[in-house]
Amino acid sequence: MNKPLWEPSSESISNAGITRFTTFVNDKWGANATDFNSLHRWSIQHSAEFWDSIWEFSDVRASRRGEAVVFNSEKMPGATWFPDATLNYTENILRRNDDGAAIIFRGENKEDVVLSHAELTSSVNRLARAYRGNGIQPGDRIVGYLPNIPETVICMLAAASCGAVWSSCSPDFGEQGVLDRFGQINPKILISIDGYTYNGKTFDITQKRNAIVNNLPSLETSIVIPYLNPDNPPAGSTSLEDYVENFSDDPVEHVQLPFNHPLFILFSSGTTGAPKCIVHGAGGTLLQHLKEHRLHVNLHRDDRIFFFTTCGWMMWNWLVTALASEATIVLYEGFPFCPKNDVFFDYLVDHRINQFGVSAKYIDTLAKAQVRPKDTHDLSHLRTLMSTGSPLSPEGFDYVYDAVKDDVCLSSISGGTDLISCFVLGNPTLPVRRGEIQCKGLGMDVAVFDDDGNEVAPGKKGELVCRNSFPSMPIGFWNDDNDNKYRAAYFEKFPGNWHHGDYVEITEHGGMIVYGRSDAVLNPSGVRIGTAEIYRQAEQVEEVVEGLVIGQIWDSDTRVVLFVRLREGLTLTDELADKIRKKIRFNASPRHVPAKIIQVEDIPRTKNGKIVELAVHKIVHGKTVDNIEALANPEALELFRDLPELATD
Repeated sequence: MNKPLWEPSSESISNAGITRFTTFVNDKWGANATDFNSLHRWSIQHSAEFWDSIWEFSDVRASRRGEAVVFNSEKMPGATWFPDATLNYTENILRRNDDGAAIIFRGENKEDVVLSHAELTSSVNRLARAYRGNGIQPGDRIVGYLPNIPETVICMLAAASCGAVWSSCSPDFGEQGVLDRFGQINPKILISIDGYTYNGKTFDITQKRNAIVNNLPSLETSIVIPYLNPDNPPAGSTSLEDYVENFSDDPVEHVQLPFNHPLFILFSSGTTGAPKCIVHGAGGTLLQHLKEHRLHVNLHRDDRIFFFTTCGWMMWNWLVTALASEATIVLYEGFPFCPKNDVFFDYLVDHRINQFGVSAKYIDTLAKAQVRPKDTHDLSHLRTLMSTGSPLSPEGFDYVYDAVKDDVCLSSISGGTDLISCFVLGNPTLPVRRGEIQCKGLGMDVAVFDDDGNEVAPGKKGELVCRNSFPSMPIGFWNDDNDNKYRAAYFEKFPGNWHHGDYVEITEHGGMIVYGRSDAVLNPSGVRIGTAEIYRQAEQVEEVVEGLVIGQIWDSDTRVVLFVRLREGLTLTDELADKIRKKIRFNASPRHVPAKIIQVEDIPRTKNGKIVELAVHKIVHGKTVDNIEALANPEALELFRDLPELATD
């Protein structure tokens, strides 16, 4: 029995948004929900009523609503959500126009900036007028080559006000990586910065920006925000300040558009091929985020929510939508451990942040550095700590409750760019159990299938699927005739069901354990092994900083190869390799023990911190990695090419 590490108090349960929502649907629909499990069952059995209730409970602003869903076919993705509705995403975001804090920003070597809701609204109004003066029409693309700063939020919201489609890349992307993305969608306006600071170093991106501008023939306007040198904009460029100078900040009329009008184009990581351009609609994005924020995250008016993210990760879009719950969004730009390991906890204290989100890797790094914020910081205001990006190990749960805060709701969450939201996530009314994501998302019929498409019982591993349609499904891929690529990506393996590509297990408590991407699952001698199971054990060895594991094709089978990055100055000896193997054998199984353990100087990862097992698998097997620009450290891939250790038994 996996005993709870944390349980909500009766007072916190009664004050939770999910409790108030349960009362709402019981009164409105006679749902007869008495606990979360019965509420979840009702939400998937009465899908139209559920999403209609989210709309009403969250007070969605719209010029027209209409019925919730029309099913065009019996099988997914055959549903059209709110087919008669017209609304505007930005109108829902800017529902406050007062002196309360809308955005708090901190950057390396920058003074904190606080922007009120009234100031945010004023800035969006002015820029939306400038866009329209520039001829921007609904459906035009506006793109940002920008860091996580308040201006990026303003640029996106002004675009959405006009009905334009927003897409962004963080400025650490290389020229080709940006062109691989923006070049597919033909933007009319590009907004960028002059440079940025990271880990105490400055990076001027003027040359990259100029090359990108010169290679995007669809561009009509290029705008620069002088972030690195505010008093010295790049010569020959149009600054954002100059661009809006002649326009009023009087209220604008936000263009009313269909529920599924394109809002965002997000990109897959692109480490195994050209990035997919995933198009998300305004209504579905808004409705799904409102559900997750108000119910699963328990976000209230005037709460302060901080998720450490770049503008190239869907968590940025997710964070910005929190403004629709009348909360304050907290931004950070820079290295998360500069100038010290606990810099984020200073930020939490300084601005009394209530919800804090990071990657599982960030938590693991803190644990290995033996950082103990509980002993040094007053975190009494912190209610929720969210973790995503990769599976949070059971030891990560232990660390949070031992060293960070013992009465915080630790919400491991999992979903992705594909749905711009989560399939499984936190719940302030349920216990937190070691190593488990708390629950399925409301309205999401999540299940686990075996390879033949049969549902497996709790405690059995298999493929994560969703068996019902939901509003934040992509409205398609960009330039995908007849949705052929879209259907192949999600509905080919299990027709009529969304196949997400995660290897998972539903627990007896209704929670979930994620073992890694199913396309990276190891299969030695026909036995499926999740990579997270090996990482969990190997990275508990004190000498190991992090690892990466692949299956190498060898002697008509697959053998497990573990690459390890060790603490500075250490060398992998036979004794240390044996120590790692014993740890894995004893705590996992003999099948999990790597045939090879090889030391490397670095582990390649995406800009969002995810290790790239499939890219390394390609390199090891002599194949080409098509888009190394998606990596934060592409040079690390070369460490895995032609390793002599991989050519021997």
